[in-house]
Amino acid sequence: MKLGTVSKSLILATALSALATAAIACTPMGVGKNASADGSVMVSHTCDGWYDQRIQIVKGGKHKPGTMLEIWGDPCVATRPDKPQVKMGVIPQAPETYTYFNVGYPFMNEKGVVMGEFTWSGRDEVASPKGMFYIANLEQLGLARAATAKEAVKVMGKMAEKYGYCDGGETLIVGDGNEAWVFEVCGGGLLWTPESGKPGAHWVATRIPDDGFFVGANRARTQVVDFNDKENVMTSTDLTALPEEMGWWKKGTPFNFEKIFNPEPYGYPFYQSRREWRALSLVAPSKKWELRDDHSQYPMFVTPDKKLTVQDLMKIYGDHLEGTPYDLTKDKAAGPFGNPTRWQVAKDQKPKGREGEDWERSIALFRCSYSFISQSRADLPEPVSTVLWFGEDAPDTTVYVPIYCGVTTIPAPWTRGDRAKFDRNSAWWAFNLVNNWANLRWDAMFKDIQAKRATYESKFFADQGKVEAEAVRLYKSSPKKAVQYLTDYTCKSLNTVEKGWWDYAFELIGKYYDGGMIGEKGNFVVLGYPQEYLKSVDFGGTSVKDQKTLAK
Repeated sequence: MKLGTVSKSLILATALSALATAAIACTPMGVGKNASADGSVMVSHTCDGWYDQRIQIVKGGKHKPGTMLEIWGDPCVATRPDKPQVKMGVIPQAPETYTYFNVGYPFMNEKGVVMGEFTWSGRDEVASPKGMFYIANLEQLGLARAATAKEAVKVMGKMAEKYGYCDGGETLIVGDGNEAWVFEVCGGGLLWTPESGKPGAHWVATRIPDDGFFVGANRARTQVVDFNDKENVMTSTDLTALPEEMGWWKKGTPFNFEKIFNPEPYGYPFYQSRREWRALSLVAPSKKWELRDDHSQYPMFVTPDKKLTVQDLMKIYGDHLEGTPYDLTKDKAAGPFGNPTRWQVAKDQKPKGREGEDWERSIALFRCSYSFISQSRADLPEPVSTVLWFGEDAPDTTVYVPIYCGVTTIPAPWTRGDRAKFDRNSAWWAFNLVNNWANLRWDAMFKDIQAKRATYESKFFADQGKVEAEAVRLYKSSPKKAVQYLTDYTCKSLNTVEKGWWDYAFELIGKYYDGGMIGEKGNFVVLGYPQEYLKSVDFGGTSVKDQKTLAK
């Protein structure tokens, strides 16, 4: 039976199932080693939505022949009571696995391999209901079984083809100390089964140029695939077969992966392209990027105007389109206090004729579960080679804390957290509380929060060189001592920020309330409203009207 004869109801049901767990708004970036200021490969990710924010260390080791590994899906929503975990199947365990860090979307292993993620969903017809893996499952396998980024891509591609990929279209940036790859994957098709003899996934991976920068935002980014470039391109088995059968591609014409598998990006017309445009404008402003909608692609890779630092990427993650025609701190919806937060709007709430529209989409987003920026350096010993700067909750009001790939434990508040109710024992809730409280008076509190955040991050960056130098010194005589040193430093940093941010959250509550703030002398300072805003809402208008009426 041809795919075209499959019922529309089956296609719709499969598509809705895939979209139900999609990371609906992530904005990852990748930086080649010659495009960074310190020669590191950088990978970043904003995990925008209700996804598991708890960092778990999954220990690696050697496994006896015949050992089986249970696959549970979908791992990234493990903190959601309304989405119970379902056992997808079992596969043979690898003879040896590496320790990796599991979170909503697993992000790093002990070898210094890092992954960032975003969703694009794609065509309903390539969904694979019989597939075993969601994207987070593939990440777990790639990090557990690969010592390099390229190896991780091959592991994930092979496993997806063999056992089937049941998730919507996804992109991963996979990096190590030498290189980074953009891995894009979708299912094998509605009729795929493990017994079909066909690959259970379609995928392509492209190496980021060493002097290149990549950004993606919820649409496939691979354009024409160069099948002859074996050094920089990897693809799944029979990548062209299904598209040719379905009439999406004709042999002899360029094979445009994005047009073939993701022809209709979801969201309002600029949901994806606006964020890509903004990131590109910040890293390469000299190119004066033109306005494009989601059906028109920007280059997959660009060379930054200057070499990028971790702080540069942090700044991009805190962006609300400031200084552009789309500045969320300046439009009418920002209110009197320049608040960039835009709550989600249900379709039935939207004005007639605007059902397909939405708020402008900035990179910083209130509903982010966590974000990170990693630095991977090939010239450093393994335990210190990659440091991942991790921040809970929204990236504009978080604090990024260094976590080294060799650490063996994480403090408890960063490993737990009930998301269905306020949890004082979870680090995530401290950051979420600060972000939500800031909405009361964004213009005043955001400046305060940025200053407080800087006190932590500036010290981490100032100490980074000497911390890593000491770890390298210890490693030369005892790798175990180096690992313990980095573990102690990471745990101390996480504990300091977690305790400090809880204290700061309650400090903000005590400082900003009832439309004012407590001054340095303990006095109540009325913050008031901008005069322009008062004029726009006709401040005193009813009184003036009634006075005129009574004067007649």
